[in-house]
Amino acid sequence: PYGANVIRIDSAVALRDAVLHEAADADALIMAAAVADFRPASESDQKIKKQDALTLDLVKNPDILLDVQAQRTVTGYPRAVVGFAAESQDVLPNAREKRARKGLDLMIANDITASDAGFEVETNRVILIDDDGEQPFNILSKARVGEIIIDRVIALLDV
Repeated sequence: PYGANVIRIDSAVALRDAVLHEAADADALIMAAAVADFRPASESDQKIKKQDALTLDLVKNPDILLDVQAQRTVTGYPRAVVGFAAESQDVLPNAREKRARKGLDLMIANDITASDAGFEVETNRVILIDDDGEQPFNILSKARVGEIIIDRVIALLDV
């Protein structure tokens, strides 16, 4: 899109580094993309041949929002941070806990088990969680959900 700064990355570690760099003086950060919680412990520069059994060792990827929170504690930036909780169970308790643990200003929670919301459909139903409480939104287009989030970010920034 016009004015967008595209940064190509190829790993969760590179994404974390790019986010921290770009967020260093940002007004707002909206973390709409989720990376895998784990990655292979080692990479192979050769093809891995078929075998009877294969053991895949995994290591944790960095928690980008926790790293943003640490940076924000020192610098005050980004001024507003928004996260998402795509949950399949205990939606509100999990989203509340994640918001508190990661120091988010706004959490967007959604139940990914709903057939008419979440992945692979153009609609969603979300619950916005902030210091003022929880506000559920019934089925909306994803574009409308995005507008609501942007309006809330503007209010957070008091622009």
